Amino acid sequence: MTINRDELLELEREFWTGNQAFFAENADRECLVAFPDMAGVMSNAEIAATATKPNRWRNLEMKLQGIVEPGSDIVMLTYQAKAIRDNGEPYSALVSSGYVHRLQGWKMMFHAHTPTRPEASKASS
Repeated sequence: MTINRDELLELEREFWTGNQAFFAENADRECLVAFPDMAGVMSNAEIAATATKPNRWRNLEMKLQGIVEPGSDIVMLTYQAKAIRDNGEPYSALVSSGYVHRLQGWKMMFHAHTPTRPEASKASS
């Protein structure tokens, strides 16, 4: 199976902004998640239920840090993400996701956010 990096990054982008139907269609039957306030195995329905707020992120920037294919139907990727929350706060994190290829395409089966400090703006002296 050939990895299409652009396809996977587009899926990632949609997981930041997509609705419940997108989540239900593109998450696997179960997904292992690791966020600062939530960790564990979630069902497809539980994952989809987390996508309740439209416009929860804006100005999303993603910089791929690495991608590996440990099996012909499994891909793991890590990227630096920067975005603005719906309340206007900046957010920065290292994000890792794992996908498994099913008959219906790539499905997210792992997702983790490790928040990082947003880069402080440098004042000129």
